Amino acid sequence: MANEIIRNSLHSALDYIIPAPAEASAKSGIFRFCFDTKIIISDKASATDYDAAKLLKETIFDKTGIPVEIQKGEKKTGCIYMERCEGLSDEEYELTVSEDEIVARACGDRGMLYAIQTLRQLINLSGYMIKACHIKDRPKIQNRGFYHDASRGRIRKLSSYKKLADICSYFKLNQLQLYVEHSFLFSNFTEVCRDDTPLTAEDILELDDYCAKLHIELIPSISTFGHLYKVLRTKSFQHLCELDDPRKEKFSLEDRMQHHTLNVTDDRSFEFVKRELDEFLPLFRTDYVNICADETFDLGKGKSKKLAEEIGTGQMYVDFVNRIMKYCIEKGKKPMFWGDIIVGSPEKASQLPKEAICLNWGYSEEEKEDNTRILHDVPVRQYLCPGVQGWNHFINRLDAAYKNISLMCGYAFKYDAEGVLNTDWGDFGHLQDPAFSIPGLIYGAAFSWSGIVPEAVINSKISRLYYGDDTEQLLGIFRDLGMLEDNNWWQFVVFIEHLDGKSKPDELKGFYESLNIVKSEINAGLIDKKLDELRAIAKNFGEEGIYLTSRLILFAEGQKLTSRALFLLGQKLFSEAKDIQGKCDDMATALESWLYQYKKIWRVDSRESELFRVSDVLCKCADALRECK
Repeated sequence: MANEIIRNSLHSALDYIIPAPAEASAKSGIFRFCFDTKIIISDKASATDYDAAKLLKETIFDKTGIPVEIQKGEKKTGCIYMERCEGLSDEEYELTVSEDEIVARACGDRGMLYAIQTLRQLINLSGYMIKACHIKDRPKIQNRGFYHDASRGRIRKLSSYKKLADICSYFKLNQLQLYVEHSFLFSNFTEVCRDDTPLTAEDILELDDYCAKLHIELIPSISTFGHLYKVLRTKSFQHLCELDDPRKEKFSLEDRMQHHTLNVTDDRSFEFVKRELDEFLPLFRTDYVNICADETFDLGKGKSKKLAEEIGTGQMYVDFVNRIMKYCIEKGKKPMFWGDIIVGSPEKASQLPKEAICLNWGYSEEEKEDNTRILHDVPVRQYLCPGVQGWNHFINRLDAAYKNISLMCGYAFKYDAEGVLNTDWGDFGHLQDPAFSIPGLIYGAAFSWSGIVPEAVINSKISRLYYGDDTEQLLGIFRDLGMLEDNNWWQFVVFIEHLDGKSKPDELKGFYESLNIVKSEINAGLIDKKLDELRAIAKNFGEEGIYLTSRLILFAEGQKLTSRALFLLGQKLFSEAKDIQGKCDDMATALESWLYQYKKIWRVDSRESELFRVSDVLCKCADALRECK
């Protein structure tokens, strides 16, 4: 009976590798880790093979307590041998496990690292004994990336970005981008960053070097056209804004998403962009740069209105983007840009440099393939860009993330896209915890490497492999909690920001009535039930599973509180309800108590950055609750 349990558990480990290998077969026999087990690097090894060997050594020690040694030379019985060979592509590898040895074979540096990452997964799943098997693997899509917002509220600690790179590598992603609007400390940029904790040149250099050892390209991503709200509201740079007097309105998280565009008729705007690029690009070893250039909502509506009437906003957009792209190319960089504007004028795409890569984003659960087909037929080089569906929510919507990412990866296969870049935005203050985006990251990594699998299957695999959940229920509960959201963070922020007179009373009431405002006791009860299900199975989770569980408990509570707060505010402002002030006072106290705990969680992973923005929204809500009617 014991032998049967061992055989079944070891065989199943092969089924939980993420991404799923192209070819994998179980063999007879078991490899056992012993104190004389060695990791031996081939004499033909690349210098980076030692980095991969160190990762493997660390995993073996974590799972077995055995301090294996790393050597270089010929293969020996009982060893793990890292062998360089010919005939395989750069990311292709073979991994053979037998009773006597484990052999990782690859031609390229990435291929060897990915062989080791697969072996690390097998060790994490199986521990001391690995069932014999043979794996031959290669990706379906060459460029597989993750895009993480480092601007709209949350700038993480350098250690957190390194951990993010570790996760990307573990699941075989090869590109990483951090989104920068105002969150890098440029020279003479102090006015923009004086209330912030920005990234520095040394941060980027350190992270770039760290990523390189994991064979990840850290690609600079910087706003060069739109999304410069905070920059254009400073005394130093307000003259570059498309709109007149951009500082007249007080800061608003809602306005930050809408008004942020450079005036293309002022040559100083292009000089500003050049200055940014000159300082930022040399920090990265990659030959790519993402100039963003998306959502230029104000273009042609202010200072450039006359030019827009003469040549059209589409041509204005292409002309300015062309100047930026050509400048990047002169500096040896291949430009990427977001595709939301050009897809509306695909006939103008031929004016862009042939090196340009369009980042074709779409975040709907029912995203259509029309834009992908249009860009394919032009033709335009493109990456498909889905999203992890965390922005504007307390807890990521895993159901929506799965649907969106699987659709967009499917379109990438169908239309021969050059890459998949899975996005993680931080709209409206980046409320959500970064840990909630990891399942979506893994969806993108898995599907772009080996193809799409059913939602329940991938959720079970992630639960067991990454979170150490032998019940395989963790992501199912995570998914359910996200779907129990009454009102999202975006709705809450907009309503609270409009309480200060930004909207007329009837407009505010109309917006309120458009929301899903209900007595939330029933939904809160369902959330509590789900949290108890989570607590019941969490006792045996791994470290990442415990980390995620603690945050789900906190954020689910925030989800409940804000829903109840909105209901009480509506009762107070728009109804004849009586005797509710006591409940409102209690709710204000509960929100502030939750905020205290939230701040502690934020500071574990992230710099102070714009935590005060989230705090301001919740405190304004508490103040409104306490105000006499």
